[in-house]
Parts: sequence; structure tokens; C-alpha cells
Amino acid sequence: MSSNFRAAKAMQGEVSGEGMRFGVVCGRFNDLITNRLLDGVSNGFGVHGVKEADVTVVWVPGAFEIPITAKTMADTGNYDAVVTLGAVIRGDTPHFDYVAGECARGIQDAQLSTGIPIVFGVLTTESLDQALERSNEKDNKGEESARTAIEMVDLLRKLRTS
Repeated sequence: MSSNFRAAKAMQGEVSGEGMRFGVVCGRFNDLITNRLLDGVSNGFGVHGVKEADVTVVWVPGAFEIPITAKTMADTGNYDAVVTLGAVIRGDTPHFDYVAGECARGIQDAQLSTGIPIVFGVLTTESLDQALERSNEKDNKGEESARTAIEMVDLLRKLRTS
């Protein structure tokens, strides 16, 4: 038997980034893709009221270096959330499996240990074409990551004060 439970009190985050501060960690490896994702983040923040002065972008060599950098940014207390951007594209070796999985695990660990939202905007694709599809003007996972960061900051603020 299944039912659709509706709580008397429901909460969700709003997507209005005014007054919020964000860090962005961007991997240089596959920068054809990561620059497009960064354009998406910039657009997403701008559309939702985040001022350019309230965003700090840090570049790292690749996806493997993203988690420690994101955690370090979160630990400073200077950011309400951190967005991570990278592109890990499968090749002919198992390198993809090690980098993609450890990057995801590291970002999750950093988020849980700091209590700061750290958004996973790292593409893990089978091909360059798939990465291009997910970083274009119509469907940009960077823009989606910016919205997610704003929403999570608002939601966690609400939860912490309720």
C-alpha cells in the first residue's frame, strides 16, 4: 500500500542569492568544458541576484584537486556555499574511474565535515560530445549548480533557525 504523504510543515529553499557569498573551484584540465561551466555559473548567479564581488573563483590543476580546495574554502567561513566545476571524460585507461569517484567522495566528505553546501558540478561523461552537451547555452550544468548552491544556502538557513 502506497500513499503520498504531505507534511503539515514543508520547507524548501528559495533561489534568490542577494547577499550570499560563494566560492567556485574550477579544474583547468579539460578547460574547454570547465570554462563553459564557469560561464554557466556566472550566468546563474547573475540571474539570481548574486553580485560579482561576492564570488571568488579558484583554479586548480584538475578534478582530483577540487575536494581539498573546496573544503579549505568552506573552512574559512568566508563563503555560504562552494560550487565545484570539473570535467572527467572517460578514456582508454581506468584513470577515469579513480579520478571521478574520488572527486565525488572527497566533495561529499568536505560538505559533510564543514556543514557548508559544496555543490558537485563536475561532469563525468563517456565522451567529449556528452560534456559539450552538458555545458552548452541551453543546458549548462554550471548554471544548474549555481541555482542549487543558492537554494541550499537558503534552505539550510531556514532549517538552522526553525
